Amino acid sequence: MDMYIEKKVLRNLSKCYSVAPLRYKGQDCLLVAAEKKDPCLLFDIEGNYMDQIWETPGGTMTMVQIPGSDGQFLAVHQFYSPNDSAEAKIVLVTPPVQEGAKWSVRTIVDIPFVHRFDILEREGHRYLFACTLKSGHDYKDDWSHPGRIYVAELPEDLDSYDENNQLPLTCIKEGLGHNHGYTRDVENGVVCCIVSCDQGVFRFTPPQNPQDSWKEEQLLEEATSDAILIDLNGDGVKELVSISPFHGDSVAIYEQKSSKYTCVYPCPTSPEFAHAICAGTLCGKPVVIIGHRGGARNLLALEYGKDGYNTVILDKDVGPANALLFQHQGRDIILSANRETDEIALYHITKGE
Repeated sequence: MDMYIEKKVLRNLSKCYSVAPLRYKGQDCLLVAAEKKDPCLLFDIEGNYMDQIWETPGGTMTMVQIPGSDGQFLAVHQFYSPNDSAEAKIVLVTPPVQEGAKWSVRTIVDIPFVHRFDILEREGHRYLFACTLKSGHDYKDDWSHPGRIYVAELPEDLDSYDENNQLPLTCIKEGLGHNHGYTRDVENGVVCCIVSCDQGVFRFTPPQNPQDSWKEEQLLEEATSDAILIDLNGDGVKELVSISPFHGDSVAIYEQKSSKYTCVYPCPTSPEFAHAICAGTLCGKPVVIIGHRGGARNLLALEYGKDGYNTVILDKDVGPANALLFQHQGRDIILSANRETDEIALYHITKGE
């Protein structure tokens, strides 16, 4: 893929990690938060600094806007590492009522080791879907307590929930080792959840009625750190792109053959400590963006061309933790939290001649 790449470093933020879109005051904005005890920052869609959401405590793995709100979102706080996340929680973040005031941040539920979460809607019901990396530990680097998945129906108004009156959760799945990966997918018009762990890749679909059970399907049995579904080759069937094992260096593309996913393209570059993953359209073609935090620490794009699947290097030696691919005013843009170089970067990408 021939392309021109214009990189803009928005700001340096120590151990920048989580990225998310935010609709606020009638405009599209960008959130970036840190893995350690550092701030969360707000930028406009062009990358101009707007505000600091919080200064501490950080430890932010995920941020998701409350659907239909004006800038209100949920975020993980105090997940600093797999060994320092027993105090992790999900907080409700609300914009200031008046100009110059601080953003409100309050706990709505304590979830030790919560790593990824999302808000999904179906048939007029809104659900919180939260994944814990593990469920406990007895010593440093202890992985003997597998992760879990929790769900809750979210009311329209979350004002009644705080540290002393927390959102009630239901565990729908446990025994998930290294329960690290989460991406969103749409299957048959229904938004669903793709979860990756030592036991493989699973799809969870929310029920039409909150009293019913979530639907669970296993897509892949191999230990997987992260996975995403997208139709790269244009045949009308989504491929599964995976990073394996946990924080691993194997990136592969699987095609669905006879209801089973079969590896058809192992990424030849073996990106060490692969971590960032997102999908979308780049220069008119479907792609998966991969960022890896070890070795060459590149930002990559996986695509399907005339010679089959291939890998394109977008940036080198930056160490992305997470990335977001989106379009604005006809331009393709990637927001990348380049954790290993402490830089928040925007990449404007246009198709070459």
